[in-house]
Amino acid sequence: MPELPEVETVRCGLAPVLEGRVLARVVLRRQNLRFPFPEGFGQILTGNTVSRVERRAKFLLLMMDDDSVLIAHLGMSGSFRIYTSDPPDLDPHDHVIFLTSDGVEIRYNDPRRFGFMDICPVAELADYPMLKKLGPEPVHPGISGNVLSERLSGKATPIKSALLDQRIIAGIGNIYACEALFSAGVSPRRKAGTIKGKRADTLAHAIDDVLTVAIKAGGSSLRDHRQPNGELGYFQHNFQVYGRAGEPCLRCGDPVMIKKLVQSGRTTFYCSRCQR
Repeated sequence: MPELPEVETVRCGLAPVLEGRVLARVVLRRQNLRFPFPEGFGQILTGNTVSRVERRAKFLLLMMDDDSVLIAHLGMSGSFRIYTSDPPDLDPHDHVIFLTSDGVEIRYNDPRRFGFMDICPVAELADYPMLKKLGPEPVHPGISGNVLSERLSGKATPIKSALLDQRIIAGIGNIYACEALFSAGVSPRRKAGTIKGKRADTLAHAIDDVLTVAIKAGGSSLRDHRQPNGELGYFQHNFQVYGRAGEPCLRCGDPVMIKKLVQSGRTTFYCSRCQR
């Protein structure tokens, strides 16, 4: 599933071609993704101007000039493609087509159809069911060690599982939780409530640093992720632990230190020597 860096990369790609543009036409090629589209989806959006393209956690938010917002989630395999001229033939999995008044065509492609799109008034966005319980954003400007410690206080769950809880911190997924914990030297087994003081400061900084570097690299392309221009992300070439079980640790050099275990149904990768 695309995590915060992948979604932020998509936001950065869409903003220049959508912000300030009128949606001249919106075409649905099916009636549902994970959920049915809102009734009149295309008609509601057609003629609207996109004022801003924003992101909240793993959700894209297209803010419209009529004070409505298009909420989009990429699911497991969703992606946007931008065509400024001569678009190729439609793919069977191109499910939504946005045409702007200056001739740009943007297609939403989703082979597994786990993504979704919805529309709600901006005034009700804070109470939208999938957004209202989200924790703070971990980047721009990021969270402090004090804030991280407060949100983890009293929690006996392992810190890796806590980082995946979107109610604690928004947007972190499996890849970047593993990488941030390694960067901070924190064991994924450590109880979340013990993350305090200097350890909390170090982990908060590591989260921000790992996510920021990943955004600059265009995210991680392991299976489905592509940037809106069709290019792959490159952060997978920077992985320190993720997907490297049985390989040498790049920090301590031990030839078999990268281990894996399953936590909350997700595979965790870590160095059993460097992370305490």
